Amino acid sequence: MELQLRPAVVSDLEQILAIYNHEILTGTANWNDQPKTFEVYLEWFQHLQQQRYPMWVAYDLAQQRVAGYAYYAEFRSITGYKHTIEHSIFISPDYKRQGLGKTLLNQLIHLGQQQGFHVMIGAIDSENIASIVLHERLGFVKTGHLAQVGQKFGQWRDLVLMQRQLDA
Repeated sequence: MELQLRPAVVSDLEQILAIYNHEILTGTANWNDQPKTFEVYLEWFQHLQQQRYPMWVAYDLAQQRVAGYAYYAEFRSITGYKHTIEHSIFISPDYKRQGLGKTLLNQLIHLGQQQGFHVMIGAIDSENIASIVLHERLGFVKTGHLAQVGQKFGQWRDLVLMQRQLDA
């Protein structure tokens, strides 16, 4: 499998949205309960670009499809948090457990460092052990466990907060 790592473009959005909506409907990595429309997602993507926050895709050249994507954005809209970002990574079910999460997260860490951010946050469902282990391996530290702060599929969910300092 030959993958190209590159910035996302508008023509990727239908495939990215399919990955995102699949997770909404079947998984617990995202606690939304309603799929997003293309129009809503396009508007969000354009806002992300206007704010100079990156979204990157892992693109399968042979299959001509997005295998996964990752981005970061502001952690909170209060100005005191302007040096802190929160990231998200989503992998197509067909490409899970192949190291794409690590590749994409490493890219986000690099970009965050280049842009001069101080801290990167990951907010992870407490049962997503693979993601927690990945974050630990890439230098993230567990800094919080919020019990029963969200719901998905009629169950209360716990949220693990992990962070990594990006600058020296």
